[in-house]
Amino acid sequence: MEMTRSKWFQPVFAVLLGFVLLGAMWIGGDVRAGLYSLAVMVAFGALILFGGRSETIRGLRGDGRDERFRQIDVTATAIAGLVVITATIGAFIVEVARGHDGSPYGQLGALAGLAYLAAVAVLRVRG
Repeated sequence: MEMTRSKWFQPVFAVLLGFVLLGAMWIGGDVRAGLYSLAVMVAFGALILFGGRSETIRGLRGDGRDERFRQIDVTATAIAGLVVITATIGAFIVEVARGHDGSPYGQLGALAGLAYLAAVAVLRVRG
């Protein structure tokens, strides 16, 4: 069985990410925020693991993914990417208008653009 298809993958990953956040915030001097982040990630992991019979949670968890849910996942990912890219461009414009160099938003926008171009090229060749 592929590791990411295990019902334990996402909950364990969420908890591990919570500990990474705790460590980073602890190093940064904000243990309280780190503990809060850990609690949120543990709660999210528990929701995914024990979410019951919700079709949405089962789909997020990887149980019973079908073609319909794969299409929902691709569309949701595209929408999320569009929102993040739009926010990145907006933040870049605001930073430049303030007289700053636009960092790190310019780099993030360039990374998104390059990733998009590479994906189009690879998918075109494969398809």
